[in-house]
Amino acid sequence: MKQDLTDAEFDELDALLQATPEPHAPLDVLMLDGYLVGVLAQPRVVPAEEWLPPVFDLDGQTLPARADPQWLARCRSLIERRLQALNATISEDGWFDPLIVDTDREPPVSEYEPVQSPVSRALLPWAAGFHWAQERFPALLDSEDDAVHNALARIYRHLPAETDEDREVVAVLDREHPLTTLDEGIEDLVLAAVDLWDLTHRERFHVETIQREGPKVGRNEPCPCGSGKKFKQCHGKN
Repeated sequence: MKQDLTDAEFDELDALLQATPEPHAPLDVLMLDGYLVGVLAQPRVVPAEEWLPPVFDLDGQTLPARADPQWLARCRSLIERRLQALNATISEDGWFDPLIVDTDREPPVSEYEPVQSPVSRALLPWAAGFHWAQERFPALLDSEDDAVHNALARIYRHLPAETDEDREVVAVLDREHPLTTLDEGIEDLVLAAVDLWDLTHRERFHVETIQREGPKVGRNEPCPCGSGKKFKQCHGKN
């Protein structure tokens, strides 16, 4: 397992992200952390070529050709190390330490959209990043598994409710599973994300067995393509 980022490297990564060429609107390091877990929880292994571009623009634009290749390489190196560290600790420990708003310097409500509680306000950027991953890769949103949607709701409760249905879901969660402290909120958020990772684990690493439709062709037998050649001299060539 590659070593996780140090505090100094998280700060470096945040500065690198903010240096993304305009007019792109990149994730900040808090949203990125939620986004990466959202990618890891997908029911398929998402290649970097798919998940990396949305890091640099919330509108889905690709980076311009003028982007500094050294800047991009350093960004990618740090981001991939964090992704690998998250995946390792989730798979080995069933846990990870999310990056959240510094509670000693908790932002005013105006910095982020108003949400239900101080707990949710601290967890909002992470949850927003996780949600961005589901917007880009909607397999979980399209799932018919109630367990998947229950786990998603536990994360999405920290986002501003946009519909009456959303508000009702949050009300039910607040009533049946109240989060009175930030520690409780972090624990529930992490366990919900780990639940999603577990629910998709088998599908993500499932390898289909290819069933042969007919008997195996011997190397010295006529090639099934009808060429008249032996199989080893036609489609059976190495």
